[in-house]
Amino acid sequence: MNYITTTQLRTKTPELINTLLSGGSINLVHRSKIVGEIIPKKSEPKIFNAARFEKIVKQLKFKPLTRKEAENNYRDHIINKYGQGLSEH
Repeated sequence: MNYITTTQLRTKTPELINTLLSGGSINLVHRSKIVGEIIPKKSEPKIFNAARFEKIVKQLKFKPLTRKEAENNYRDHIINKYGQGLSEH
């Protein structure tokens, strides 16, 4: 697919998306004239900065939890969210 009309935008959306995801571009036609080009957006993954993350965690001053405390917190959250009908281990 190298062109699409303005009226086909509604009916040919899946083909348009597939073409864009595969890296292709499409010419947009309106009243028999090419009015533009639809090109895929280049997404750059955000780089994880471990030093910045560590600094933020230290600023938050979380108190250390034992494994048992973490399990109890999780269980309390699940019970509050879904109700008491959960079984024990």
